Amino acid sequence: MATEETRNKVIHKILEAKKEYENIVVVVSAIGRLGAPYATDSLLHLVNHKDTKLSPREIDLLMSVGEIISSLVITNALIENGQQACSLTGGGAGIITDNNFNHAEVINVKTDRLIRELNEGKIPVVAGFQGVSNSNDITTLGRGGSDTTASLLGEALVADAIEIYTDVDGIMTADPRICKCAKIINEISYNEVFQMADSGAKVIHPRAVEVARRAGIPLIIKNTFNDSKGTSIIRSIGNHRNRTIKDKLITSIAHKSNRIQFSIQGHIDDERFFTDLADENVSIDIINIFPDRKVFTIEGKCKTKVIELINKYKVEYTLIENCCKITVIGEKMTGVPGVMAKIIRSLSKASVEILQTADSLSTIACLIREEDLEIAVEALHKEFALYI
Repeated sequence: MATEETRNKVIHKILEAKKEYENIVVVVSAIGRLGAPYATDSLLHLVNHKDTKLSPREIDLLMSVGEIISSLVITNALIENGQQACSLTGGGAGIITDNNFNHAEVINVKTDRLIRELNEGKIPVVAGFQGVSNSNDITTLGRGGSDTTASLLGEALVADAIEIYTDVDGIMTADPRICKCAKIINEISYNEVFQMADSGAKVIHPRAVEVARRAGIPLIIKNTFNDSKGTSIIRSIGNHRNRTIKDKLITSIAHKSNRIQFSIQGHIDDERFFTDLADENVSIDIINIFPDRKVFTIEGKCKTKVIELINKYKVEYTLIENCCKITVIGEKMTGVPGVMAKIIRSLSKASVEILQTADSLSTIACLIREEDLEIAVEALHKEFALYI
């Protein structure tokens, strides 16, 4: 949305969608990022956001402006291209929220206005990221709000599909900056996307995925600037029964950097200690508890807090800094024996030391040294044939 050239790409995608679907609703985000005049961050800078005297209600009113401007710009461009179109705020499109300004929760979506505009042959262009409260105040939906708006309207209108256009070709098997052989994932389940986001991958906001999953509507991630088919996020892919280690069981590999592993030796009151960590807002990542020691990982930024707390308990400890957690994700591996063996074998061949592991039904996580990240991800990619 930042330049006339890129906005023309947006218009092209809308016109192509209009050929494919009888009715379409367009949701837009603000134009550009910090520095662009109507970007949300730029608008906040106008009032010195961190020290502003404005109330949260007024901040929401300010933050909603960028998307409203975008909706008018795109509406005008569509009309210039011979289309009937109309611009709507989030509230005008029927998104009703509570009064939790800056992070409002949607309590209802009224589709009367949208359906009326569609029946008149128009393309509604809705300002994303916002709604309206029952007291008629504009509210914003928080991070990922425009994607969430699209999912909410798709659910309310019982849409055939929800398409999210970005600047990438889709969701990839790994961060392409880390793994040169990463490839686009054609299909992925809602659950796997949640796991990717939770494990550090930069994918679509989980709230948008949750709404699409609730509605059972495919959510398709596409590139605004080319004709890539993108990634379809759907329900569970295939049946898990009768799968073996020879099947392609893994969907993706995500990672979280800047981890620290602590190992506490000797006796400590586990319940009290970990409650104290929680009270200090320290999130535990991987944890293993043994009779004579406790091993857990945290974010690097919490190092000082954890050391101070451990010292209060007067127990010995060691730590390993500059760690990274890599997570292998794939709901099809549930119940299939041998997956962990393949992970250990591939990392061992690549001379990558595994410091700690954890697993769930659809994930296996390994803590390694940060310096081994690229080697490890490449090795796992090849071991599980994700590059094919």
